[in-house]
Amino acid sequence: MVSTAAAAAALASLAACGGGSSGGAGFAFLPSAPAPAPAPPPPAPDGPMVRQTTAGKIEGVDDSAASGTYFWKGVPFAKAPVGDLRWRAPAEPEAWSGIRPAKTFGAACLQIGRIFGPGTNNTYDATIAATLGQPLGSEDCLFVNVWRPASTDKNLPVLLFVHGGSNVSGYTADPLYDGAKLAKATNAVVITASYRLGVLGFLNVPQLRPGGNAGDDSGNFALLDNMAALRYIQNNVATFGGDPGNVTLSGESAGATNLLAVMTSPMAKGLFHKVIEMSGGISLASNLAGKPGASPALYPAAVSLAQGDGILKSLLVADGTAANSGAAATYIASRTPAQIAEYMRSKEGGALLTTVLKAGLGSVAPIPDGTVLPLNPIDAIAADQYVKVPTLAGNTREEGKLFASLLTTPPGWKIDDAKRLTLMMNFDPDASTQTLTTGDIVDASYLPVATPGTGFNDRTQLFTKLLFEANRDNLLDTMKTRQSNLWSYRLDWAQEAYPWNEVYGAAHAFDLPFVFGNFGPSVLSNVVGGKANEKGRLALSAAVMASVGAFMRKGDPNTAELGATWAAWPSQLRFDATLTESKISVAP
Repeated sequence: MVSTAAAAAALASLAACGGGSSGGAGFAFLPSAPAPAPAPPPPAPDGPMVRQTTAGKIEGVDDSAASGTYFWKGVPFAKAPVGDLRWRAPAEPEAWSGIRPAKTFGAACLQIGRIFGPGTNNTYDATIAATLGQPLGSEDCLFVNVWRPASTDKNLPVLLFVHGGSNVSGYTADPLYDGAKLAKATNAVVITASYRLGVLGFLNVPQLRPGGNAGDDSGNFALLDNMAALRYIQNNVATFGGDPGNVTLSGESAGATNLLAVMTSPMAKGLFHKVIEMSGGISLASNLAGKPGASPALYPAAVSLAQGDGILKSLLVADGTAANSGAAATYIASRTPAQIAEYMRSKEGGALLTTVLKAGLGSVAPIPDGTVLPLNPIDAIAADQYVKVPTLAGNTREEGKLFASLLTTPPGWKIDDAKRLTLMMNFDPDASTQTLTTGDIVDASYLPVATPGTGFNDRTQLFTKLLFEANRDNLLDTMKTRQSNLWSYRLDWAQEAYPWNEVYGAAHAFDLPFVFGNFGPSVLSNVVGGKANEKGRLALSAAVMASVGAFMRKGDPNTAELGATWAAWPSQLRFDATLTESKISVAP
């Protein structure tokens, strides 16, 4: 028998479950409601290699076991400059959902293969020699790569490095530029960024100027890419533990020339706070008037305008649109600017570069357009119209030896680039006997190399003096009138195994392995490496990286590891080493 109270409780329970009739005349007994499904588990937290950027999440690689760093590679800092975006200012990268892998390098920028180029596989391998003179890479190439120490440290100093290659070649995946050792040694965030090359990066054609946009109306697309990478760092480097208020802009050769141009751009204020330039210059011929025979690093905009006109005419003749240059000029005059722009953007990139190469019009440099770059950058510095920051400027003692191809009567190199590169790749610096000689590489007219006046050393030293040193002195002497925090170094190290100690010695770009701590594998590795010089070479590299780290932190390269006091310009620090120890000195 059920008690009255129990019955009442049961009825109340049923009513709560919706069992009572609305009229109160009776109850319909329904099955019990199913138990609610268990709540899904919360999403797994992102791992330490996942970082949030302004465009979306990316996942890098924990390389702490191998290098003591974390890295993220192939991260887009701008939209692919293809189609209608070719020869326009870089646009913000498109956002993505989910997590984008950032574990491998992005494509190299489209270029014609050279010794310091990417080969077929976007890395240092034998395909470099096999692809010289051929189109390589992609126009979809605007990526950054980031290395940082494998720690939780924040507010680390940041370095952005811009590679060289005469503004027509080079790639961030070059093992020479791997940032792991430098990031670890300096406890900093090290970043490399690509930029458009050749006539895709610098081109002065009036029909490509749509009007209304300072960037689009400039031919300096590579410089705009450099500044887009700096803006990306300002907006994103904190997610990698970097301090956006302490960014050092660095570059070598063409990369150094570009960064010096950026220093004078009115669009670059606030984007960086220190500069390390290696073998660059931004002087016009008018700035070097007091140095007879000196070669300028830049030319007036009129020169690039004539070059752009020649490129356009060459394209029209190459595809049969015009029979010759005169007919091409007539054709151009009959078309609207929009039609010419559409024609040029329709060209396949590799064919475009090949036509330019065949026409002998492939040399490019920043264009003093008066908008992105002042008409006279050195004069702008003299007028205090530049990004005035602590500056470290470097050169090598024998810059000109890398440019022996400029010796033409007779040619400096006895062999072609493919053969020279193959010799470099196959060289064994530790072989007990060496059969390769300087005479196998350098024309006999320049031997012995130390012959006064006519030898290889003196002939190539003219390039060092008239191009690199003339541009350096003009730049630093002008900057000295506006700031005192300027330092200069010279790499004197020439301890390669014979014959490379004579062929290259302290040549252009040979300071790069010491800055990055990378002595292999790379195009220079067999040339500079070997057990005989290893102890001194690594000791010098450690001192160089310590000085770079000090400069990044405090804007002064002095550090105890140098064993010398580095005075400001016009004094100069000389980086050298014996086979077994570093040898650093100061030249007044």
